[in-house]
Amino acid sequence: MLTVVAFIVALSLLIAIHEYGHYRMAVACGVKVLRFSIGFGHTLLRWQPKGSPTEFVLAAFPLGGYVRMLDEREGPVDPAERHLAFNTQPLRSRALIVAAGPLANLLLAVLLYAAVNWGGVQMAAPLLAPPAAASVAERAGFTGGERVLRAGFEGDTPHEIVAFEDLRWLLTRAALEGRDVRLVLSGERGGEIERLLPLAAMDARDADASLLERIGIVAPLSRPEIGEVMAGGAAERAGLRAGDLVLSAGGTPMSDGRQLRQYIRDAVRDGQPVASMWRLQREGQALELEVRPEAVQQGGSVIGRIGAYVGVPPEMVTVQHGPLQGFWQGVVKTWEVSVLTLRTLGRMLVGEASLKNLSGPLTIADYAGRSASLGLTSYLVFLALISVSLGVLNLLPLPVLDGGHLMYYLWEGVTGRPVSEAWLERLQRAGVVVLALMMSIALFNDVTRLLG
Repeated sequence: MLTVVAFIVALSLLIAIHEYGHYRMAVACGVKVLRFSIGFGHTLLRWQPKGSPTEFVLAAFPLGGYVRMLDEREGPVDPAERHLAFNTQPLRSRALIVAAGPLANLLLAVLLYAAVNWGGVQMAAPLLAPPAAASVAERAGFTGGERVLRAGFEGDTPHEIVAFEDLRWLLTRAALEGRDVRLVLSGERGGEIERLLPLAAMDARDADASLLERIGIVAPLSRPEIGEVMAGGAAERAGLRAGDLVLSAGGTPMSDGRQLRQYIRDAVRDGQPVASMWRLQREGQALELEVRPEAVQQGGSVIGRIGAYVGVPPEMVTVQHGPLQGFWQGVVKTWEVSVLTLRTLGRMLVGEASLKNLSGPLTIADYAGRSASLGLTSYLVFLALISVSLGVLNLLPLPVLDGGHLMYYLWEGVTGRPVSEAWLERLQRAGVVVLALMMSIALFNDVTRLLG
């Protein structure tokens, strides 16, 4: 239920902002707006403010919206109101009205990111866990426990890394854009050391969890400590207690909770759990226990479970910015996400990135529910990300989108004449085909992700 509500709220808000951008700019340019609708289909709510020519409508299916303006191409217009029609406006006004929708979404993203910056949020510190085996980070000499002070693309000035999420975003961008990353780490005796992550040579086609696995920096460091122990579980039978710090398991040193969880998952051979000796530290005393996980079925495979929470929350930092800095950071983040979105779309077009990066309504709904369950801050960040995507996608030069209309106006501005009706019809048909194809791929990806 939370997923459905979060999805409807997110979609309705983003569509309303988009259409409101069109509406406000149309009114500012002196165009008569006949209807402002959120959603399609059966009308749920209808009202018209006194003295306003605009009818506001809330419809049953919130998968879109529209602003209907007075226009001679859509019906007869009273000669006395011809100056209020959209099609009679100068080119600059028409372009501003069309561009205002996507720009409103981008502005919303800036404000949402800024609101998160102003309010402050607890985030994991940039303290690195041991890298994934055979990853770029492991080959680069990372061992785990490093604290990242600054980082940036090779050739650029490294900037301060406050939280682990900042580092993860930088690494994702670097891998997708084919850039190496230079990191400045805190040294053992208070000095600084530099390390280079050679990500330019990676074949980064998908922006998913496997990308970070291949880079090797997936999650922040978490002490391999045992948390709550379930009654009757494998951990209780082995004698494990909450607060035990695991030093090694099966002779493998343990320095991170995620590392220990993966060890437990893999402690199965031919469908049967494998016991191993664990070295622990309990209340300052060292001891050894034999631990035999339970074999459980998950996603078509058999994995190990011990019936206890493994790993403590990572070290946290409070990230908060003042009014001006918070707003500027919102602008920067919106710009970075926009550029990355465009570059990824461009790489998909030439075959350098996988079409699996396209997501549709099912994935968006799933992420809406997950982010809402994590709290207001996560939901605001999700809204900002989707708002950027909506703004950028609508600016693409596809005839059925706002960017397509801007493409027509560019032609009109260069040649001095509008696109002919015959060409408009051909381009609209082509645009519908391309958009339908993109939506089909996105929906297929949604189903594959949810069933996979």
